Amino acid sequence: MKEKTLVLIKPDAFEKNHTGEIIAIYEKKGLKLCAMKLMQMTKRVAQKHYAEHIGRPYYEELESFMTSAPLVAMVLEGDDAIARVREINGKTNPAEAAEGTVRRLFAESVGKNAVHASDSPESAAREIAIFFSEIEIFD
Repeated sequence: MKEKTLVLIKPDAFEKNHTGEIIAIYEKKGLKLCAMKLMQMTKRVAQKHYAEHIGRPYYEELESFMTSAPLVAMVLEGDDAIARVREINGKTNPAEAAEGTVRRLFAESVGKNAVHASDSPESAAREIAIFFSEIEIFD
């Protein structure tokens, strides 16, 4: 089943010039790029995107990191895109991520883990709407 999912190339990976390599990995795995923008996340956007994490011990550090420098937001589409992207990304802890995954290749730590991807169809729909309007997404 065709799905769309949100991917964020986080400030750590963007600042180290890994954006093109990361996008190439998704495209080589058959995912289609439908929308993309370079932006700096604001506190307001961070609070919307990470709403379920507000109040947790790590939230302030997460918000500070995500708003610290530019990131790349994109929408990828493909068969079972949500699960496939999460598999391509690898585990959150890069030390536990499988060889060849985005996080194994480019992440520094659990906190600076290179990429974010939606974890469910509901999250994908909510998150895509935070970063993109309908006219910015191409099929």
